[in-house]
Amino acid sequence: MIQAYLLVQTEVGRSSAVARAIADLDGVLSAEDVTGPYDVIAQIEAPTVDDLGRLVIARIQEVPHITRTTTCTVVHL
Repeated sequence: MIQAYLLVQTEVGRSSAVARAIADLDGVLSAEDVTGPYDVIAQIEAPTVDDLGRLVIARIQEVPHITRTTTCTVVHL
């Protein structure tokens, strides 16, 4: 499985709702409200890099009130 951390920026006041909506999606291991430059950090996984991209683009970025995402893929060196 390919794992990544997804850093999410949301509209003001919407981070809790976005975190809950993301957490309900298949492939999302956790989604938490955080402080700092990002509003939500989610841990996600998929069988392939292409599937991970589809999860982010087709499912997560469709959640209302998300303004920007940054995907940080986990590497094992």
